Amino acid sequence: MTGWRPTFAPFLVSVGTDPKIRTSIAMILKFRSTMLAAAAALAGTVAASAHPHVFAEARLDVVLNPDNTVKSLRHLWRFDDLFSSTVVMEFDKNADQKLDDEELAEVSKTVFESIGEYNYFQVVTADGKDVAMKPPANLMANFDDQQLIILFETEPKEPLQLAGKLDFGVYDPTFYTAIDFTEDTNMAVSNLPASCTRQVIRPDPDEAIAQNQASLTDAFFTDPAGTDMSKIFATKLELTCQAKG
Repeated sequence: MTGWRPTFAPFLVSVGTDPKIRTSIAMILKFRSTMLAAAAALAGTVAASAHPHVFAEARLDVVLNPDNTVKSLRHLWRFDDLFSSTVVMEFDKNADQKLDDEELAEVSKTVFESIGEYNYFQVVTADGKDVAMKPPANLMANFDDQQLIILFETEPKEPLQLAGKLDFGVYDPTFYTAIDFTEDTNMAVSNLPASCTRQVIRPDPDEAIAQNQASLTDAFFTDPAGTDMSKIFATKLELTCQAKG
């Protein structure tokens, strides 16, 4: 897979403006769900789902309001060549080697519904407590150099102040998709106040398993959305903000 390309940043600006992009994102999750069902019979086993089959490089931008509350999270995922080509083959119903508007509209609906079960792979906490996020208004996709690009934006359901410790991460709790932030700068926040510091946390999987072994087995079967496991394994952007004195 090729490296991260900063030129994808303009895609974030175009969220909700291109009708063709607006209708396309669903291809990824429909195919993902189909393959996961075949590999793990939907219910799955730990062994079958513990190894990722799809790989994506990612960027996460935390957008702030002027009052230093969190406005939104902007996600961009670039998928590997093999998976991207398989998506085209899977959804190219008229065999013209591309995805037209009708095909993209169908996959868009499916992705929106399927990814929502897992909170769009987002891990957001404030001082260790879960932060509820609104579903994205649009899920978008594009192809660049034969690779599938996914973009979407979400907002907190309630005002989220820059106070205490805020964690923002991305993780697929089914282990089917490996979403990787190849550079710390790919987890970004603009205009961070001087009272806040940022750090990218990359948990070591072996260490995380050793520290949480007693709870991981139960969590796998009792937590359908994988929230607990996502908190343990996700790469996170951590913002620590001092209270105003």
